[in-house]
Amino acid sequence: MSLTLVALSGSLRRGSYNRLLVEQAARGAENAGATVRRIILGDFKLPLYDADAEEELGMPEGARALRELCSDTAGYLIAAPEYNGSLPAALKNALDWLSRPLPNSNETALSLTAFRNKVAGILSASPGNWGGVRGLAHVRQILSGMGVLVTAEQLAVPRANEAFDAMGRLANPASQTLAESIGARTVMLARALQSREQ
Repeated sequence: MSLTLVALSGSLRRGSYNRLLVEQAARGAENAGATVRRIILGDFKLPLYDADAEEELGMPEGARALRELCSDTAGYLIAAPEYNGSLPAALKNALDWLSRPLPNSNETALSLTAFRNKVAGILSASPGNWGGVRGLAHVRQILSGMGVLVTAEQLAVPRANEAFDAMGRLANPASQTLAESIGARTVMLARALQSREQ
């Protein structure tokens, strides 16, 4: 059964450790037979969500492109750094835009097409000692509240500035295995969800 996942980092930084981390999960998903679309949030040039601006100007081109891309996927692989104990503003803003209805659609004011009946694997990397685990709790809460089935397994990588080797893989073999298994587990859950709906 063919399925596609979207992989993204919640960090806009070019040298983001979370971009390296989500790549490991993406490889695990591909090894499990999925197609993975890797996206960079900064490429979509999303303005801060503003309901008045949306009403006056419509959905921005970048938000529409992201929304259309995510609506026909089976789920997500998300690596999100922790900013002040929570998720980054760029990721939260992207999730807010993804919950908006496409123009000229029959969707209601709050649209969960990009979330409901989808799955997600979540990870985090941080230079600190906690690895971003507090931010992951918020990512899990938001996604679950919008109807996403989030894998029980998650990975928070502490001291991320020392965690990756020269090839961009996790130097700790157990962490590398877990990152890949989160990708594979996300694929397995997505297939189970698709089978149940058929």
